[in-house]
Amino acid sequence: MTPTHHLPVHHLSDEWLVDYAAGAAPEPVALLVATHLAYCPACRAVHGKLEAVGGALLNEIAPAALSDGAWARVEALLDARPQPAATAAAASNDDGVPTPLRRYAPQGLAALRWSRIGLSTAVSALPCQASGGYKAWMLKIGPQRAFPHHAHRGEELLLVLKGSFDDETGHYGIGDVAIYDETVAHRPVASPEGECICLAVSSAPIRMTGFFTRLLNPFLRS
Repeated sequence: MTPTHHLPVHHLSDEWLVDYAAGAAPEPVALLVATHLAYCPACRAVHGKLEAVGGALLNEIAPAALSDGAWARVEALLDARPQPAATAAAASNDDGVPTPLRRYAPQGLAALRWSRIGLSTAVSALPCQASGGYKAWMLKIGPQRAFPHHAHRGEELLLVLKGSFDDETGHYGIGDVAIYDETVAHRPVASPEGECICLAVSSAPIRMTGFFTRLLNPFLRS
């Protein structure tokens, strides 16, 4: 599962990259941005420019006295923040886990605690601190199978780590990011070549829209 054979064609918008470069992104969002940067040289270039601009602005700000322990708190925040891989070749190790994701799945993706949804899909919550309503989780769809048709109560981002999927908005391969909001309803379908695994970040529970799966909505609001 290396990104060298596929360069992402669906990218993060500048707003997501600005928040990440400024250190303002919630941990689940920062994890997804860092993982996308590990795959995407185009977004890494934009991120580098944003960091350079931020550094130049900091140089123009008059220094101020720091409170006791301020530097220790900054170091702790930097250690906790997911970092992008320096090059695309370093995006994943032998177990196929992208570098920024390794601390959340140290034993590999297969070792995560997957909860099945139907016969062909499964989800797994990540030990990532929820912030601003955002949560991080993993989504797995069997080959040529679909995740149930659903809409959103907030934002949802899907980053493809393995395989690919198609939905009403397009085709997404490894490293691509699909971004949805309350105006989008969709049904991701994995490609026939193999299972699709995505890193997902959402700001609110999804809303099932299929005839039978709507019965699950009361259980998805927590």
